Amino acid sequence: MGSDKRISMEVTRNILKEVYRKRDPESHKGDFGRLLVVGGSMVYSGSPALVALAAYRSGVDLVRLAAPERAANIAATFSPDLITYPLKGDHLEKNHIKTVRELEKISDAAVIGNGAGREKETLETLRDIIKGMKIPMVVDADALHVIDKKVTRNKLLILTPHLGEFEVMTGERPETLSEKKESVRRYAKDFGAVILLKGSEDVISDGEEIALNRTGSPYMTKGGTGDILAGICGSLLAQGVEPFRAACAAAWISGKAGDLVAKERGPSLMSSDMLDAIGRVVG
Repeated sequence: MGSDKRISMEVTRNILKEVYRKRDPESHKGDFGRLLVVGGSMVYSGSPALVALAAYRSGVDLVRLAAPERAANIAATFSPDLITYPLKGDHLEKNHIKTVRELEKISDAAVIGNGAGREKETLETLRDIIKGMKIPMVVDADALHVIDKKVTRNKLLILTPHLGEFEVMTGERPETLSEKKESVRRYAKDFGAVILLKGSEDVISDGEEIALNRTGSPYMTKGGTGDILAGICGSLLAQGVEPFRAACAAAWISGKAGDLVAKERGPSLMSSDMLDAIGRVVG
């Protein structure tokens, strides 16, 4: 009976009260989290920038973005708020790990993988970064291709696959909602992570609880909406929210922001349009 109650849990606006606490008037810069974003490549320069900007809009104090030179330099033109660390080369390489480790020391959480690409060395680098990282992480996009139990052991992790990426991670492709709930719960337990399976209904589990999120619009099929979600997840982790609640809240916020923009713009919705809408949702 208890299990059925967990399975039927639906994320609502009330999640905002659980993840956003009242701020002390004496708060200082950094009190509400410092996020590290690692991703980007020669081709995908916008992804890590969307992650970083979504993180800012959802409340984190500082975002540092480490990316290959072209991606980092382009990201720096998006907003003066972004702190960028250009990494020499066109894609993530093993010799970048030292810089990432140094940035980890001054970060409270990280988002790994957005726009990184799947060069052989990049995937090896992502695997090493994730295995060695000690702070809470969101693993998304190309980094999901290196996930297994050896990588996820003893980590605080949110994994944010769409159905195709979930199949890459697990070898399974659940189709019905019932199958998705069972499969996500089982693999979340196996990996020791929170899994947020993106879809028309997001399915979220920490291996015990299961939650459904129904915010979101069919106009959110554009590239970059997953980066927005990952940035919100990372922002909440950096602010000290535990992974399951962070994933639930991020799914609701991202979907609601998409709903607001979709009502105004319909098929012309772009992922970057959702950034200001995040502020309308959480403000």
